[in-house]
Amino acid sequence: MARAQFDREQVIQDSTRLFWQQGFNGASMQQVFKATGLKPGSLYLAFGSKEGLYEAALEHYSRQSRDMVRQTLESAPTVSEGICQLLIQMVDESEDAEYCSCFLIKSQLELAASGCSLLTKVSTYLGAMEDLYAECLSQEYPREQAETYAASLMIHVYGIRVYGYLDRPRESMIQALQAGLTWLPWQACDSAHRSHA
Repeated sequence: MARAQFDREQVIQDSTRLFWQQGFNGASMQQVFKATGLKPGSLYLAFGSKEGLYEAALEHYSRQSRDMVRQTLESAPTVSEGICQLLIQMVDESEDAEYCSCFLIKSQLELAASGCSLLTKVSTYLGAMEDLYAECLSQEYPREQAETYAASLMIHVYGIRVYGYLDRPRESMIQALQAGLTWLPWQACDSAHRSHA
């Protein structure tokens, strides 16, 4: 009997989109089969379970997010300016009519309530993002201060990702970020943002 062939990366991307929108508990296996185009046997053989596929989706999203953050921070004039750019981008994303927050943060909130074993994975991926911020910020600040700033940054990122559902005006969200993250060079980012607009 020939084994079914499929594009594993495409299946993970398709399932990530579904899980991101519906959550782990909200996405039925029938929805997973429809979104990925896989038959039950192929899915279970490749990923073991819905949980295994969700774990692969989380890893995929986490890797892409870290790569995007690293690329933004490395291409910015300074790490701090790159962080301002990322935060403004997150605020701008929250204005999209189809806003869906951050897959990792949504997963953290959903899985914490259910006690699912995947919660440890999500926490690890979010911790890796905080470590990335701390690593990059340590180019501009002493390590201990960089770690404190990275933790503060993560608290604000969580806030944007959840608060973004409230449909607040963009300018008031940015002003709130500026009030909470006074150590960032907002003036430099404002002028750079205006010149690209």
